Amino acid sequence: MTDVQAHPFSTFNFAVEIALAGDARPLVDAAFSDCDGLEMTQEVKTIREGGSNDRQIRLPGPVAFGQLTLKRGMTADFGLWDWFNRSIADPTLRASAEIVLLAQDGRTMRARFQLTRCLPVKIKAPALSARDGAIAIEELQVAYETLKLGPLGAFA
Repeated sequence: MTDVQAHPFSTFNFAVEIALAGDARPLVDAAFSDCDGLEMTQEVKTIREGGSNDRQIRLPGPVAFGQLTLKRGMTADFGLWDWFNRSIADPTLRASAEIVLLAQDGRTMRARFQLTRCLPVKIKAPALSARDGAIAIEELQVAYETLKLGPLGAFA
């Protein structure tokens, strides 16, 4: 039995990598506790054929992609805020993102989601409260145009 079969992918250990188009270095060094919105939905067209009341024909339609939400981000870097402001000034500015699923040891990479032509659509500052003394955390929402899932090295 292989390691992949013995240990299914876990969701609690992941890394987020965001880079601007044409730039190899990461946009920001941040850690997020939640990542949601990795989804694809294909619309299905239903056609009824005359005289055939016992079945329907299903044809594939266009694909829609979700919106990535990264919550509870912790960083001392202003890269995400800079990206949002730069995308307002230049609407053609896009980034690529990869979400890497890690094994239970926290180092071994198991699989990778690749998102292309990412555009920040919402950035949220932490709630400020003098009585809590909590760590400042951010939330980022990103729209993307394509989503691929594959094993490591699949997107070289």
